[in-house]
Amino acid sequence: MTQPRLRLKAPATQRNREPIRQVLQQYLPQPARVLEIAAGTGEHAIYLAHQLPNIEYWQPTDIDPAALGSIDAWRHADPHPALQPARYLDTTTTPDSPAIAYNTLLAINMIHIAPWHAAEGLMQLARHTLEDGGILYLYGPFWQQDVVPVESNLAFDASLRERNPAWGIRDLEQVSALAESAGLYCEAIHAMPANNLSVLFRKGLKA
Repeated sequence: MTQPRLRLKAPATQRNREPIRQVLQQYLPQPARVLEIAAGTGEHAIYLAHQLPNIEYWQPTDIDPAALGSIDAWRHADPHPALQPARYLDTTTTPDSPAIAYNTLLAINMIHIAPWHAAEGLMQLARHTLEDGGILYLYGPFWQQDVVPVESNLAFDASLRERNPAWGIRDLEQVSALAESAGLYCEAIHAMPANNLSVLFRKGLKA
């Protein structure tokens, strides 16, 4: 029996899940074998697994015990055959070898709410777990060269750094360079609601 009190809710998910789906649908390998990093409440996993075509396997992960409990509570409330039990995964440590070959890595609202070495670990995880031609999808706010920052992102960055000096909005050029050092190349950037971006990297194929 599911426990509703364990099912956490993130209001932003209701606003961004459909725009995220629309972008992912353009690039998702078929059939999709997805490793989701920092899956949070689990609401994205539930929605996207049900709404995207031909999801073969979806492994949600997080480091927060409350998030892991929420993911499984949502999974029991709204089952999908591809959705796996939530798993602990910390990109700042060396992960175990994956149980299957993934062709998709997702990290939604992760790298700005984590230290930089979590982003470094994410890229190494992509290097070692993604099939050639697989995609890494990042969603969140980024700084871009020659783009004037909006006030809301400046305020958000300040609030993040006040909570933890190691957090903060990342420079997209630095993230892209980090990805390239791991054999991933930026294929597409899409503007998203609330001054966020969808950034698609592909392993082993230079755009």
